[in-house]
Amino acid sequence: MLVLKLDKKIQWNWFLVFLPVWTFDTILLLMLIVKMAGRCKPGFDPRNGAENLKKRVWYLVAILLKLAFCLTLCAKLEGLMEIWLSFVCIPLWTLLIGAMVELGYSVFHFRRD
Repeated sequence: MLVLKLDKKIQWNWFLVFLPVWTFDTILLLMLIVKMAGRCKPGFDPRNGAENLKKRVWYLVAILLKLAFCLTLCAKLEGLMEIWLSFVCIPLWTLLIGAMVELGYSVFHFRRD
Protein backbone atom coordinates (compact mmCIF):
# COMPACT_ATOMS: atom_id res chain seq x y z
CA MET A 1 0.00 0.00 0.00
CA LEU A 2 2.91 2.32 0.74
CA VAL A 3 4.26 1.96 -2.80
CA LEU A 4 0.84 2.66 -4.30
CA LYS A 5 0.49 5.77 -2.16
CA LEU A 6 3.98 7.02 -3.06
CA ASP A 7 3.32 6.39 -6.77
CA LYS A 8 0.07 8.37 -6.41
CA LYS A 9 -2.02 5.41 -7.65
CA ILE A 10 -4.30 5.69 -4.61
CA GLN A 11 -5.45 8.73 -2.64
CA TRP A 12 -5.90 7.05 0.73
CA ASN A 13 -5.29 8.58 4.11
CA TRP A 14 -1.79 7.93 5.50
CA PHE A 15 -3.27 6.38 8.63
CA LEU A 16 -5.04 3.83 6.40
CA VAL A 17 -1.83 3.11 4.46
CA PHE A 18 -0.12 2.20 7.72
CA LEU A 19 -2.98 -0.10 8.81
CA PRO A 20 -0.88 -3.31 8.58
CA VAL A 21 1.69 -1.70 10.90
CA TRP A 22 -1.04 -0.72 13.39
CA THR A 23 -2.45 -4.26 13.30
CA PHE A 24 0.92 -5.89 13.93
CA ASP A 25 1.78 -3.46 16.73
CA THR A 26 -1.61 -4.00 18.39
CA ILE A 27 -1.11 -7.76 18.38
CA LEU A 28 2.40 -7.39 19.83
CA LEU A 29 1.19 -4.97 22.48
CA LEU A 30 -1.66 -7.26 23.53
CA MET A 31 0.62 -10.29 23.73
CA LEU A 32 3.13 -8.37 25.83
CA ILE A 33 0.46 -7.08 28.20
CA VAL A 34 -0.96 -10.59 28.65
CA LYS A 35 2.52 -11.98 29.41
CA MET A 36 3.22 -9.19 31.90
CA ALA A 37 -0.17 -9.67 33.54
CA GLY A 38 0.59 -13.38 33.86
CA ARG A 39 3.26 -12.48 36.40
CA CYS A 40 0.53 -11.26 38.75
CA LYS A 41 -1.05 -14.71 39.09
CA PRO A 42 -0.81 -16.42 42.46
CA GLY A 43 1.70 -19.25 42.35
CA PHE A 44 3.94 -17.55 39.77
CA ASP A 45 7.53 -18.79 40.03
CA PRO A 46 9.71 -15.66 40.20
CA ARG A 47 12.97 -17.32 39.14
CA ASN A 48 14.90 -14.84 37.02
CA GLY A 49 11.90 -12.57 37.41
CA ALA A 50 13.66 -9.20 37.71
CA GLU A 51 15.66 -9.64 34.51
CA ASN A 52 12.64 -10.96 32.66
CA LEU A 53 10.49 -8.07 33.83
CA LYS A 54 13.11 -5.49 32.82
CA LYS A 55 13.28 -7.02 29.37
CA ARG A 56 9.50 -6.99 28.97
CA VAL A 57 9.28 -3.38 30.14
CA TRP A 58 11.91 -2.49 27.53
CA TYR A 59 9.83 -4.28 24.87
CA LEU A 60 6.76 -2.32 25.97
CA VAL A 61 8.66 0.98 25.78
CA ALA A 62 10.05 0.02 22.35
CA ILE A 63 6.58 -0.72 20.95
CA LEU A 64 5.22 2.55 22.36
CA LEU A 65 8.14 4.51 20.84
CA LYS A 66 7.49 2.87 17.48
CA LEU A 67 3.80 3.74 17.72
CA ALA A 68 4.67 7.34 18.65
CA PHE A 69 6.92 7.60 15.61
CA CYS A 70 4.29 6.15 13.27
CA LEU A 71 1.56 8.40 14.66
CA THR A 72 3.63 11.58 14.35
CA LEU A 73 4.81 10.58 10.87
CA CYS A 74 1.25 9.99 9.65
CA ALA A 75 0.07 13.24 11.22
CA LYS A 76 2.94 15.10 9.52
CA LEU A 77 2.24 13.48 6.14
CA GLU A 78 -1.49 14.22 6.40
CA GLY A 79 -0.79 17.83 7.28
CA LEU A 80 -2.47 17.61 10.68
CA MET A 81 0.66 18.97 12.39
CA GLU A 82 3.20 21.49 11.23
CA ILE A 83 6.31 20.05 12.85
CA TRP A 84 9.87 19.60 11.69
CA LEU A 85 10.78 16.16 10.46
CA SER A 86 13.61 16.14 13.02
CA PHE A 87 11.05 16.23 15.82
CA VAL A 88 9.03 13.49 14.16
CA CYS A 89 12.09 11.21 14.21
CA ILE A 90 12.91 11.69 17.92
CA PRO A 91 10.95 8.56 19.04
CA LEU A 92 12.66 6.52 16.31
CA TRP A 93 16.12 7.75 17.33
CA THR A 94 15.36 7.02 20.97
CA LEU A 95 14.24 3.52 20.01
CA LEU A 96 17.41 2.89 17.99
CA ILE A 97 19.69 4.17 20.77
CA GLY A 98 17.86 1.97 23.29
CA ALA A 99 18.20 -1.02 20.99
CA MET A 100 21.94 -0.40 20.66
CA VAL A 101 22.29 -0.15 24.45
CA GLU A 102 20.37 -3.39 24.94
CA LEU A 103 22.45 -5.13 22.28
CA GLY A 104 25.68 -3.92 23.87
CA TYR A 105 24.47 -5.03 27.29
CA SER A 106 23.52 -8.49 26.05
CA VAL A 107 26.82 -8.94 24.17
CA PHE A 108 29.17 -7.60 26.84
CA HIS A 109 27.30 -8.66 29.98
CA PHE A 110 29.39 -11.14 31.91
CA ARG A 111 27.67 -13.23 34.54
CA ARG A 112 29.42 -13.85 37.81
CA ASP A 113 28.45 -17.29 39.01
